Amino acid sequence: MGKMAAALGSVATLATEPGEDAFRKLFRFYRQSRPGTADLGGVIDFSAAHAGRGTGPGAHKVVRSQLSVSSVSDHDAHRAGLQPVSKWQAYGLEDYPGFIFIPNPFLPGYQWHWVKQCLKLYSQKPNVCNLDKHMTKEETWNLWEQSKEFLRYKEVNKRRPRSLLEKLRWVTLGYHYNWDSKKYSADHYTPFPSDLAFLSEQVAAACGFQGFRAEAGILNYYRLDSTLGIHVDKSELDHSKPLLSFSFGQSAIFLLGGLKRDEAPTAMFMHSGDIMVMSGFSRLVNHAVPKVLPSSNGESLPCCLETPPPAVVPRDSVVECCSAEDWQVCASYLKTARVNMTVRQVLATDQDFPLEPTEESKRDITTEGFCHLDDENSQVKRARLNPDS
Repeated sequence: MGKMAAALGSVATLATEPGEDAFRKLFRFYRQSRPGTADLGGVIDFSAAHAGRGTGPGAHKVVRSQLSVSSVSDHDAHRAGLQPVSKWQAYGLEDYPGFIFIPNPFLPGYQWHWVKQCLKLYSQKPNVCNLDKHMTKEETWNLWEQSKEFLRYKEVNKRRPRSLLEKLRWVTLGYHYNWDSKKYSADHYTPFPSDLAFLSEQVAAACGFQGFRAEAGILNYYRLDSTLGIHVDKSELDHSKPLLSFSFGQSAIFLLGGLKRDEAPTAMFMHSGDIMVMSGFSRLVNHAVPKVLPSSNGESLPCCLETPPPAVVPRDSVVECCSAEDWQVCASYLKTARVNMTVRQVLATDQDFPLEPTEESKRDITTEGFCHLDDENSQVKRARLNPDS
């Protein structure tokens, strides 16, 4: 109780300091926090709620969320590597209608597939990644093949330079997000992975969103020193559909704020296998990841990743077996990293992208009377990973 009080006292003191908005202050507080101390006493742990234990000072905000159990058959859940929906635990927060947190609903061993896909398959061309700005397509064609030997023997020689996979920060899927214009477009598209689309459709349906279409994905690859800046995901043309988030690897702190930056956010842990769904009011609130938490046992994997998948999966499963050789590479990577997949529906049913002005019409538009805002708020909403923060 003393640790919790101390943590809340620290946060309260920080929030009263002048010169920064409330969200930025808490972002800075948790970025500088020290695991194993009172600093994390105010962070909600939904996994603890799942186990029947208290969830810290924010426990009063936690409510149970109802799922649409009949919307997903046990067979389809199994095809995606998930437990039957009737066995999931789902939670919400009193001040965040539309927010759903599902602590690890994956079947034992089935997270391996999604980790392998993020590192081995989704990182390949024609998908787009942060390395494309500095390297040719030939150099980034197959990051897995160029990195696997480095990662496989990383523990033998820790002084090796970082592999390309370890330099990866983001990958975009489907409609590729343009980080400069903050838009999606019809002409910047590659086929969305069918297995991830199926997984997303089952989770969305279980949360009451039948007919959800997975059209765009942003995969974030975090090192232990990575952060995700404060931002709002609003570039999709249809905000009535949820944003789905899947976490794998080391744990992190997630901050869920309000519509304005002067509203203090709520902090929660994201553990491997956890799923978050942001819809309704919570679809357009500020959020961020200020801290990735190293394992308390040094460089080790979360317990839920220690169990291998079954040797044989159902014939119609979208989940593939992961070889021991592939998992050795994935496990080496995840000992000091985490991966997050966010999936969105960009367009409403029967909606098309608006026509962009032609170059000639653009030249006819005068800029007189317009000003370009380039303040801190506009910069942090680019949702970039800041590996050096």
